[in-house]
Amino acid sequence: MRTTKDKIIEGLLTPASWIYGSIAGVRNWMFEQKFLKSVEYDIPIIGVGNLTVGGAGKTPHVEYIASRLAASGYNVAVLSRGYKRKTKGFVLANAKSTPTTIGDEPYQIYQKFHGRVKVATCENRRRGIEELQRLFPDLDVIVLDDSFQHRWVKPKISILLTDYHRPFYKDKLLPLGRLRESSREVNRADMVVVTKCPDDLQPIDFRMSSKYLDLMSFQKLFFSRYDYGFPEPVFVDDALYSVALHDFTSNDSVMLLTGIAHPRYFIKHIRQYPFKVKVNHFPDHHDFTKRDIQEIQKKFEAMKGQRKIILTTEKDAVRLMHNPYFPKELKPFTFYLPISVRMLKGVDDHDLIDELKQEINRKKKL
Repeated sequence: MRTTKDKIIEGLLTPASWIYGSIAGVRNWMFEQKFLKSVEYDIPIIGVGNLTVGGAGKTPHVEYIASRLAASGYNVAVLSRGYKRKTKGFVLANAKSTPTTIGDEPYQIYQKFHGRVKVATCENRRRGIEELQRLFPDLDVIVLDDSFQHRWVKPKISILLTDYHRPFYKDKLLPLGRLRESSREVNRADMVVVTKCPDDLQPIDFRMSSKYLDLMSFQKLFFSRYDYGFPEPVFVDDALYSVALHDFTSNDSVMLLTGIAHPRYFIKHIRQYPFKVKVNHFPDHHDFTKRDIQEIQKKFEAMKGQRKIILTTEKDAVRLMHNPYFPKELKPFTFYLPISVRMLKGVDDHDLIDELKQEINRKKKL
């Protein structure tokens, strides 16, 4: 039930939301009318993005697409703007890269692929694509991370993600909601992926999602969920033992340390275990300060339990492992939980990767 405070906040934010939506609408109209020009490249470009601010699972899906295409023999590169990095211009990830030089998400992708996929950052996507083509003339495909609003580049395939638990058609424009642009812009997508689906999704749920999304006939719809792996040490050189969460009992404790947009899926997964859980949540892409780390250590030391650990996400792990304030005493007890994307059988028999390979091969033959 909405309170009086909720109604007042909505009343104050609604005009700002209208203004924001008008500005975004005019910008999109200018691209549609060719007053602003989108560039299409000879190399196939796969754009992955969403309509909302954070939390739809872009990085895991970029990893899924890049890894599956690379495993099929394609020469793949991932290009990101490198949000919150301290560098400017085009930067190609290498063994000396850190989250500071290329951003936490590109660093996570680079660490996961160990050179099997090229990873680069550039705030100017056009320049980034052209530089990747210059450096690697034999590239087969470039995957653009968080590119749906970046209309200066016209991807060969545009993939739009939407969170199952908070789909864009139930959201509102910023600052009243989380939408970056009108939900009508879904029509620009070639494919839509409903992410973070629950384990017990039934056929009726697939059909209802399809009905509410109301996609055009040319748009393909897919569904995905996360699979969690076993905890891995954040600080490998300091690890004293391995951890299996199913071995933990009600006498044990786990501190969840998160700095992602929407940790609910992660928290829900951990709460299915019998051990005690303490959640320590920070904003998305949070840069942990010395004071933050001191508070984390203080809370961890105060936790009771026969066994106790700190468990964080993959994205947070890459920031923590390079944090100069993280104390040596906590390193043996700090782990992250790897995630991977699994595509679900939805309302038809389409396979996302097969569809992408067909488009890449078609583009290569032109």
